[in-house]
Amino acid sequence: MAANSQGIQTLLEAEKEAAKVVQKARQYRVQKLKDARSEAAKEIEAYKAKKDEEFKKFESDHKSQTSTSQSSIDSTTTTQLSELDAAVTKNKDAVIKKIVERVVKSEPKLHANLTKIEA
Repeated sequence: MAANSQGIQTLLEAEKEAAKVVQKARQYRVQKLKDARSEAAKEIEAYKAKKDEEFKKFESDHKSQTSTSQSSIDSTTTTQLSELDAAVTKNKDAVIKKIVERVVKSEPKLHANLTKIEA
């Protein structure tokens, strides 16, 4: 019976040892996951910084084109506004005359749908 008890004791010790190995493996896996996450976060930050720098360089390279385009648009707008002002000044009297003519020339009539109701 002592040999049987000793075999059971050996099995229990082996089970405890296996549980320790499994626990160490789990801790190792968790630590590796944490390390991988932190490494990925570092890589993401580096990539973000690189892309941000590229964008700033692109923006500074194309800023002169934007200001040139803006000045061109501003000059075109100023020219068009001055042309419109000239057209208003030129045609103002004729337009006022036509409006007054239409208002004064009205001929009052009964509406076409109006019918006389006899009582």
